[in-house]
Amino acid sequence: MGLLMITSLFASAQKPVHIKIWEGEGSVVNEKPIIKQWVNGDEYTEATLTIYPAAKPNGQAIVACPGGGYAGIAVTHEGHDMAAWFNTQGITYAVLHYRMPYGKHEIPLSDVHQSIRYLRKNANQWGIKTLGVMGFSAGGHLASTAATHFTADTRPDFQILFYPVVTMGENTHQGSKDNLLGKNPSDELVRLYSNELQVNAQTPQAFILHSSDDNGVPVSNSVNYYTNLVKHGVPVTMHLYPIGGHGWGYNENFPYKSQWKEELEKWLREIRK
Repeated sequence: MGLLMITSLFASAQKPVHIKIWEGEGSVVNEKPIIKQWVNGDEYTEATLTIYPAAKPNGQAIVACPGGGYAGIAVTHEGHDMAAWFNTQGITYAVLHYRMPYGKHEIPLSDVHQSIRYLRKNANQWGIKTLGVMGFSAGGHLASTAATHFTADTRPDFQILFYPVVTMGENTHQGSKDNLLGKNPSDELVRLYSNELQVNAQTPQAFILHSSDDNGVPVSNSVNYYTNLVKHGVPVTMHLYPIGGHGWGYNENFPYKSQWKEELEKWLREIRK
């Protein structure tokens, strides 16, 4: 990386801000250690939001939900590693360390909703005008849940999904389903969290990425979600790559990294107009 690019990256970002999103407010209680970072094994008992403010904000902000099968969160390549890149675009970027469900399926979604409320409440501080959710794998399920299960004050303006788990029915990721809903969920609960079935005309516009050879989360999760978004007149862009497998995030070894970065940056510019 050249000196000019390094200087540009530092100039486009400010010092990150760490927030306990439920501090001083009520939340769904979970007695167990709630969040595990797979990188170093640290455990947390509170949901936190790490905010990377853009030095020259363009009005957009993103809440990122790393993946991990609702058993932990992969906070580096599906979270913090992307901060500088988004900041260079003028986007304020926040990584959510959401709590694990441990049998209480409403917990992760409540953390996303609270993050959206917090950022909107403090929008003037960081120059936020539009706020989207982004998620990877099971974090993609969480982001698509936020995009299909919302109230007036928690609706995201857009959604970005990387190889997302979307359905809790056929072709789901079984580990994510078991961890979120339990081993024997009711048909009603399965349908409620099968987000392709929850799309309507109010669902926010979407950008979806997936690899066709993903053996962890079948590409049909993205395809069926895309199909129902189109059916309901929701603007959606999807890019499917022939290879890459699952879980590539911001990793350098993904062969189409430059392409998805270019396409996502272009899409974010277009929806800002």
